[in-house]
Amino acid sequence: MEQETLEEKLRGLAFRKQTSYRKAISRSGLHYLGPPQPSLPPASNGPTKELRTCVDWTENAVNGDHLWMETSCSGELCYLGEDTCVQKTAKSAPRRKCAACKIVVHTGCMEQLEKINFRCKPTFREGGSRTLRDNILRHHWVHRRRQEGKCRQCGKSFQQKFFHSKEIIAISCSWCKQAFHNKVTCFMLHQIEEPCSLGAHAGVIVPPSWIIKVRKPQSSLKNSARRKKRTSFKRRTSKKGLDESKWRPFMLKPLPSPLMKPILVFVNPKSGGNQGAKVLQMFMWILNPRQVFDLSQGGLREALELYRKVPNLRILACGGDGTVGWILSALDELQMNPQPPVAVLPLGTGNDLARTLNWGGGYTDEPVSKVLCHVEDGSVVQLDRWNLLVEKSSAQPEEGTQKLPLNVFNNYFSLGFDAHVTLEFHESREANPEKFNSRFRNKMFYAGAAFSDFLQRSSRDLSKHVRVVCDGTDLTPKIQELKFQCIVFLNIPRYCAGTMPWGNTGDHRDFEPQRHDDGCIEVIGFTMASLAALQVGGHGERLHQCREVVLTTYKTVPVQVDGEPCRLAPSTLRISLRNQANMVQKSKRRTSVPLLNDPHAVPDRLRLRVNRISLQEYDRLQYDKERLRDISIPVGIVVVRGDCDLETCRLYIDRLQEDLHQAPSTGHRVHYQDESRGVPRTSSTSRLSANWSFLDSTSADRFYRIDKAQEHLHFVTEICQDEVFILDHETPVASQGSSTGMPDLVVEPTASAPLTSDEQALLTAASSGDLSTLSQCVDRGVSLLVRDSGGCSALHLAAQSGHADLVRYILQQGSKVLLDLTDTERGDTALHKAASGKQHAVCRLLVEAGASLEKTNFQGKTPAEQADGDAELAAYLSSSSASHEDLETAV
Repeated sequence: MEQETLEEKLRGLAFRKQTSYRKAISRSGLHYLGPPQPSLPPASNGPTKELRTCVDWTENAVNGDHLWMETSCSGELCYLGEDTCVQKTAKSAPRRKCAACKIVVHTGCMEQLEKINFRCKPTFREGGSRTLRDNILRHHWVHRRRQEGKCRQCGKSFQQKFFHSKEIIAISCSWCKQAFHNKVTCFMLHQIEEPCSLGAHAGVIVPPSWIIKVRKPQSSLKNSARRKKRTSFKRRTSKKGLDESKWRPFMLKPLPSPLMKPILVFVNPKSGGNQGAKVLQMFMWILNPRQVFDLSQGGLREALELYRKVPNLRILACGGDGTVGWILSALDELQMNPQPPVAVLPLGTGNDLARTLNWGGGYTDEPVSKVLCHVEDGSVVQLDRWNLLVEKSSAQPEEGTQKLPLNVFNNYFSLGFDAHVTLEFHESREANPEKFNSRFRNKMFYAGAAFSDFLQRSSRDLSKHVRVVCDGTDLTPKIQELKFQCIVFLNIPRYCAGTMPWGNTGDHRDFEPQRHDDGCIEVIGFTMASLAALQVGGHGERLHQCREVVLTTYKTVPVQVDGEPCRLAPSTLRISLRNQANMVQKSKRRTSVPLLNDPHAVPDRLRLRVNRISLQEYDRLQYDKERLRDISIPVGIVVVRGDCDLETCRLYIDRLQEDLHQAPSTGHRVHYQDESRGVPRTSSTSRLSANWSFLDSTSADRFYRIDKAQEHLHFVTEICQDEVFILDHETPVASQGSSTGMPDLVVEPTASAPLTSDEQALLTAASSGDLSTLSQCVDRGVSLLVRDSGGCSALHLAAQSGHADLVRYILQQGSKVLLDLTDTERGDTALHKAASGKQHAVCRLLVEAGASLEKTNFQGKTPAEQADGDAELAAYLSSSSASHEDLETAV
């Protein structure tokens, strides 16, 4: 009897919990997606009001309006469900997706959505609200039929359906992104009304309570009578509000906090094809849509004025270098103090300013949540900006203009051959825009225009028609002597999609290393040959570093200002420093992945399995992490230092390829290891292509590519744990004798295997300077990658002893992996050894071959610091490191 009573009590308690849960869901507005409801009368086939696609900043703005974007996800079910959806039988009916809360609704069901009053997340608060409750942000709960990640309450993953499921599996918040199973045991009652913390990006999100919608001043007699009854203070406030000419519908009242760095995002959808539109939607999902602005809709100046009083404000410019310059010019006009620093998310091509500030050559598929972290953690640096003042000539020109497209530049100003090619491209695109609808066609046109201009030699006489005076020094005689066909006035190290025209300053003692914040501009001259050599690592003729330029042209010449070309009539230009802008430079970040249960512990050695994924499989399965893991092909195992960055890890993986195709003929310390992943897999000895990139496998929902130009900013532990995944962009070439089921090849950064007599002879010859014996050993098939018990290769030994002829021979015959290979005793590269021995000629050979100038040994010393005591050598290595960077284009 007592047992029955207990069971009845438990059933009654469960019934009461279910009833309370339904009531709470009803109050939250989610009950329309819950249990089946009586069918509502069918709605019309179209919405009753215009669909909103962008944020409304007018006085008619309604809190909770959805931002409907076109979507191709035709397979997704309508958010209203079968019981309320009026187009459930039309599988191909058009759908729209809200960028702010990610619900998908049939276009014909919009009216029905209005009837059930399911609103989007609030983005502002009404100015008339005075209670504290109105300033507290509540969760915005949304039902989900698909959900990534794990339940916040029980910690279990959400069950993913292979087909689009009608079942609601999760409830998540559009603000903080917390998600729970759609169960009473997981989604508790108190969570519906509790305040929202805004989640992981609370430090950069502008809370809706900061943005206030202001009521429009009323001038009617009735309102005037009401104002007379108020206090004198309120009367003064009301009179001040009667000035309707200065009235704005919205205002900001920020609450300062040292922990907050709100980010204002400007997106140029025209940059990077369709990239801009996708980026715009992703930022609206993570941030408050009222801090994300579409530059194609205008309002740049108004947005900056609205946010000008927000403390610690940072700006993210999503677009090309022209977009960045546009924003910097608007900041100059507003004279904001302090000026907010500007970060760059590079879209499109070029992006030389973005490369200079470590943001890479182009946006690939990095999650915008990580981009926001980089913007928040980045360091603030200065960028010189330069004025261009044109003084008109007295003579009337027959052709050309005396007004430049821009009067300020951040990157460069040039005249001659490169400007003429750019001008032809712009004129052709304006005449026939339909022919320039792809990046490949644009590049082909550029190549054709450059070749045509080269044959016509249209810029061959440029040096005869210009006069250049830099800080009072006339450079015209030298320009005429060398017959330059292009002159560039450069502010940043990068130019023409990543090239470095100033080059390495080590062999020019007359100039300082190039910087973007030194108040100096670099003047560089180019012939046709040196322009062609830019793409393979060459540079122009360094003419001057100055603070002021006076340029006089005596005939109409093509010029370009930060990529904007025109034909300039004979005139005089003055280039002078305008100001310095605050910019955000992407910083090297420590890993956030816990290691050995201690987030600050970094192990001495990491043993990483390298797995290859093809580009075709990545494009097909990039959102299915587990499937990509299963189909990845193991390449081998590398053992690296715990604080290894991706740039260094790339060297070990390249060496793994070398050893893989030279073993077992060589005597390196390599051995084979059995498969240990628990599932039978196919291994391959096919060689990686030259074009491959790292994949970040720590993101919650997907893998994404790391731009090669940013590899020095990432640690290995930041993108992986036990396995590192790499993306092969081309079909790899299989080596002879490759087979399936082959054990993994392990390459360690030590080499203590017994040496053969030929290998010992090679190392001895390298140390003693015997080039004849060394070349004979190489001809017999001995690898230059062999190392002695201390981890020193033949290049280490020859560099340390100062045998320049041997170093030159090894660089010609050996692998590039040798350049930055470190020994096991001190962690020295060959350049470290040469710098310690004060071997000037050897250091120059290694630097010109591309040896790293920033790599540190176990004592944390760079090669320049190893040359302590030799001021001349230390100065050469220090100045070279300023411009010694790998050239890279976007992935």
